[in-house]
Amino acid sequence: MPITKKEFIRLLANRMETNEEEASKWLEATLDSLYETFKQGEGVTLTGFGGFYVKKRGHTWAFKFNPGQKLRALFGWASTYKGEK
Repeated sequence: MPITKKEFIRLLANRMETNEEEASKWLEATLDSLYETFKQGEGVTLTGFGGFYVKKRGHTWAFKFNPGQKLRALFGWASTYKGEK
């Protein structure tokens, strides 16, 4: 069962050692920035997490997420990651 956005913000605030309002602002800014980048037809690579790729194909778009090595290891996929899961 996925967690809600509100629950995720609570986790983020805890991790950032801040309040939920501040964590919510950071999350919204991050999501808005990702959206704007994709809208421009650009991908985003978040080292240690993975890459998001977009490509316009006529009237449609292709969207792909390529998980980083740490996520690959977590899911039991081929990975070179040697750190803690």
